[in-house]
Amino acid sequence: MTDKKASLLIEGHDNVDFPIYEGTIGPDVIDVRSLTSKGFFTYDPGFVSTAACESKITYIDGNQGILLHRGYPIDQLASESDYLETCYLLLKGELPNKAQKEEFVETIRYHTMVHDQINNLFKGFRRDAHPMAIMCGVVGALSAFYHDTLDITDERQREISAMRLIAKIPTLAAMSYKYSIGQPFIYPDNELDYSANFLHMMFGTPCEKSNISPVLAKAMDRIFLLHADHEQNASTSTVRLTGSTGANPYACIAAGIAALWGPSHGGANEAVLEMLEEIGDESRIDEFVAKAKDKADPFRLMGFGHRVYKNFDPRAKVMKETADEVLKELGLEDDPLLKIAKRLEQIALEDPYFIEKKLYPNVDFYSGIILKALGIPTSMFTVIFAVGRTVGWISHWNEMISGDYRIGRPRQLYTGAPQRDFVKVEDR
Repeated sequence: MTDKKASLLIEGHDNVDFPIYEGTIGPDVIDVRSLTSKGFFTYDPGFVSTAACESKITYIDGNQGILLHRGYPIDQLASESDYLETCYLLLKGELPNKAQKEEFVETIRYHTMVHDQINNLFKGFRRDAHPMAIMCGVVGALSAFYHDTLDITDERQREISAMRLIAKIPTLAAMSYKYSIGQPFIYPDNELDYSANFLHMMFGTPCEKSNISPVLAKAMDRIFLLHADHEQNASTSTVRLTGSTGANPYACIAAGIAALWGPSHGGANEAVLEMLEEIGDESRIDEFVAKAKDKADPFRLMGFGHRVYKNFDPRAKVMKETADEVLKELGLEDDPLLKIAKRLEQIALEDPYFIEKKLYPNVDFYSGIILKALGIPTSMFTVIFAVGRTVGWISHWNEMISGDYRIGRPRQLYTGAPQRDFVKVEDR
C-alpha cells in the first residue's frame, strides 16, 4: 500500500477517495471497496479490470510476453525444470532442494492409484460420453472416498488433498480415455516418472509391457508444465469462487474442470485440429488465409494470437521446439494435417498482416500438433489441459484458504422490470 490515493467525483456527492495498492510488479490497484457505502458499485463485465484477490503465485505481463511462476520465467522452468518440480514451486513458493524434490516425487508416485470402487463410477457413463463429462463427475466424487481429510482449516489436510489430486488426476484422465474405447483400465507403474506413467496408462495394455519413448515423455511433461498455471483465468477464478464458500477441494477442482471445458477457455487446442481438418489440404491454405483476413468472413484461424498476450505467448517458443522434436521422433513430417500446420506457422511468422496484428502462433497451436502426433484424440485435449492445470487450481485454492478471504458475491447492474403488483390470472 502507498500514500497515493485516487479521487472520484460523483455529481451531487462529495468526492470519494480510494487508497492505491502497489504490487511487486505490474499495475497499481485502486481499492474501491468503500464505494458501496456511497450507494454505488463499479461495472466491469468479465471482471477484466478488477483484481478480485491478492496472489503470490503467477504474474503475467501480456504486453511484454512475460509469464512468471513465483518469479521464475516460464521458459527457464520449461528448459531447466520439470512438471513435478514446478508443482512443488507453485504449491510451496520456492524450488525444492534435492532431498525435498525426491520426497515430493516419491509421495506423488505412490499415490497415483485410485480406490477400486471408483471403477464402478465409470460404468454409469455411456461409452460415448465426453471425457470431460466423466472428469467433472469422477473428480467431484473423490470427496466421497477421502472424507477423512476434508477439514479445510487444517493445513496438513489441505496438503494431503493437494498431493492426492496431483497424483490421481492423470490416472482418472487415462481411465476416462480407456473407458471410451472399451479397453481395460491400466494400473500406474511406479517405475515410471509422472509423464511417462500417464502415457503408459493411456496407451498400455495388459498384454505387454509399455515402451515409452523418452522424447515423447518429455513432450508430455512440457505440456503439463506449460499449462500448470496462468493466473486468474476463468477456471482458476471459478475454483477460487467455489472455494470461498468453504466447499471441499475436490468439489472446487471439479468446478474448475467444468469451467475449463468451455470452448473459449480450454478447448482452443481442440479447435486448432478442427480448423486443420476443415482446411484439409495444403492447396487450400491460401484460400483460408484470405478468409481469415476478410473482416466480413466469420472464419478465424485458431491457435494464433492470445487474449492476454498482445506480443507473443512466452510458452509458444518452447512448445514449438517440442513439436519439432516429437514430429522427428515419430517420423511424421509428412503427415497431411501437420504439413498444413507447419505451413500456417510459416505464414504467421512471415506475413505482414499477421506480424502487424501480432497474430503469432500460441501455445494451443503447438500443443494441438503435439497431442495429435502422440495419437491422443481431440476429445482428450482439454482433459490433458486439466491434468496440467490441477496444480495451479489447488495452489490458488490453498493460498486463498490460508489467508483472509470472503465468500465471493459479485454485484450486478439490474435492468429488469421495476417493482410491480401481482395480477391474478383471470385479470391478465
